Amino acid sequence: MNETELRATVIEALHRIAPEAEAADLADDADLQEALDLDSMDFLNLMIAVQERTGIEVPEQDYPQVVTLGSCVAYLAARSAPG
Repeated sequence: MNETELRATVIEALHRIAPEAEAADLADDADLQEALDLDSMDFLNLMIAVQERTGIEVPEQDYPQVVTLGSCVAYLAARSAPG
């Protein structure tokens, strides 16, 4: 998946978890939990949804690396790159 597809996947997952939130309007540097009022369980569900849709696991110790939309997309892109 390229970064555009990954971004769309993350936004779709965010929309399912927080349907009232305007996830598509998020700035790349916005903290996902703060901007969308996600609690820790919502964030965990987001990571599970992203893994299900991309096949890319985000271990709990890496959660600090995926706190913003931009960092999440970059993290996923780095792990989806071939070889």
